[in-house]
Amino acid sequence: MSQVFHAHLDHAAFEPFALGCVQWLRRPGDNGNDVLSGGIWKVTPEEAPEPFDLPIDQDETIYIISGHLRIEVKGGSTLELEEGSMASLSKGAMTRWSVLEPTIEFFVYS
Repeated sequence: MSQVFHAHLDHAAFEPFALGCVQWLRRPGDNGNDVLSGGIWKVTPEEAPEPFDLPIDQDETIYIISGHLRIEVKGGSTLELEEGSMASLSKGAMTRWSVLEPTIEFFVYS
């Protein structure tokens, strides 16, 4: 059982995700932990040409490596996330995402 997970951005390591593609650093269930996972997500405006609703079903923290996302939080604010931006979304938040530029995002689900 691994207690340390390590990776570097490797475009050949990406695999299809619900939308776009992902390179996992730590998959759900690794090391017996079903609630902690993380990796790098890549998505383009062509893959998500329209805004999409995303109910947050677990806490999620993100860091934008490159690109531009807009996240509208129901009953809250609108986040413009570009290179260097971070956000943490709590479980239960109702969000609408728009992919405005090809984006690479580091994420952690917890």
